[in-house]
Amino acid sequence: MTNDLTAFSIFAIAVVVLAVILVFMGVKSVPQGMEYTIERFGRYVRTLRPGLNLIVPFIDRVGAQMNMMESVLDVPSQEVITRDNAVIQVDGVVFSQILDAAKAAYEVRDMERATLNLTMTNIRTVMGSMDLDELLSQRDQINHRLLTVVDDATAPWGLKVTRIEIKDITPPADLVASMAGQMKAERDKRATILVAEGERQAEILRAEGEKQGAILSAEGRREAAYRDAEAREREAEAEAKATAMVSQAIAAGNVNAVNYFVAQRYIEALGKFADSPNQKTFFLPMDTAGVIGAVGGIAEIVRDSMAEAAQARTAPVRRPSETT
Repeated sequence: MTNDLTAFSIFAIAVVVLAVILVFMGVKSVPQGMEYTIERFGRYVRTLRPGLNLIVPFIDRVGAQMNMMESVLDVPSQEVITRDNAVIQVDGVVFSQILDAAKAAYEVRDMERATLNLTMTNIRTVMGSMDLDELLSQRDQINHRLLTVVDDATAPWGLKVTRIEIKDITPPADLVASMAGQMKAERDKRATILVAEGERQAEILRAEGEKQGAILSAEGRREAAYRDAEAREREAEAEAKATAMVSQAIAAGNVNAVNYFVAQRYIEALGKFADSPNQKTFFLPMDTAGVIGAVGGIAEIVRDSMAEAAQARTAPVRRPSETT
């Protein structure tokens, strides 16, 4: 009886242990961000998602444990010959994410190395078809072309390439010096152009100012000439009026008007001699009374003329019958 109990206890313990082993082998816990492929007799059957999963012990087994999170792959530096035969050093970085664990596990071997070699090859292809100036100024276009080509090539592997970035483009030292000289010459050229443009604008503004000054000066001279002409016209009118008044006085028999008119002209003549810039010395008559006598003689002549005119006006007119 004791032997039977011992054998039963051993069997029960073995069954319990076997059950524990079966549970342990049949239950799989998949962490977040991971996926497991399940193989049955060496053939892929399904994929385990994050969480608690059951498999058939001794028949199913975990084939590959795939990381489904986005990963970063550094592209080592390599030499690239551009279309214009410039040798440059280029490196980059690739961002990718596995979308299909089964394809990533069974469609390609060593997926990271395959992706790296594919990216490096396409970097040489894309950048080798461009000039150096285009490489330095169109980096976004290079990244877009690389992303399109590499993503299409890795799609059968269940891999999604999200970004490809070119980190550094390093031309040779002598080429960098030449580019620096070219940039300096270009900046000097633009500076010279700006200085010349400024001088040209200054000359234009200066000429415009001189033009406006000449116009204003001409308008001033025209206004002055107009005023001078108006003054001379008024002076001539005043002179004509004075002459008319003197003539009327002479006709009326006023001898003093003649004396005033002759004396005024005489004084004006002496004043012009005195104001002459070249004539510093002039002579006056020694006998001033002679001058006055001359003026008086002129006045006597005028008086005699006036008397004759008056007699002619008062003489009676003879009729034809009286003369016969």
